[in-house]
Amino acid sequence: MSTQPLPDVPVSPEVAEIERALTRITYLSTRARQHDRLMAMAGVPLDRAAVALLRQVADSEALRPGELAARLGVEASHVTRTVQQLQKSGCVSRVPDPDDRRAQRIELTDAGRQAISRIRAAGARGMQLALSQWEPEDLRQLASLFHRMVDDFLAAAATVEEEQQPAGTAGTA
Repeated sequence: MSTQPLPDVPVSPEVAEIERALTRITYLSTRARQHDRLMAMAGVPLDRAAVALLRQVADSEALRPGELAARLGVEASHVTRTVQQLQKSGCVSRVPDPDDRRAQRIELTDAGRQAISRIRAAGARGMQLALSQWEPEDLRQLASLFHRMVDDFLAAAATVEEEQQPAGTAGTA
């Protein structure tokens, strides 16, 4: 996987501040101590990699391990190990791929749905506490802008991937 350097495009001060804020949010939300506190609140003893994979499976249909790896931006072997951990905990199961019986997909079990529900509820309670002084309209606007930003990130990533594919192979992956 080769990466192309980003074009030397001037960055507005507003975009630079958004990047700084997102970096701070990411740092705060991914600290080990924060993760441990969230897992204790949720009553779910999973590591960060397992929670990330569980969230991805919960937000989509059953996926092949390779698709999960691509969506998470990790190596397939990492997904295999994490799926094994989640299978042992009863959170996911492997099911035959209806498009190719030789392949398997990963799907949530009832225990996995309960675990992700508890994790999300604990996270939402923490966020509610942090944002308790915000006006409902400000929260709605922030949520709308975050969704818009994520959609634009995904669209930009898809465009970059299409541009990096060798000529004549676009859409064949």
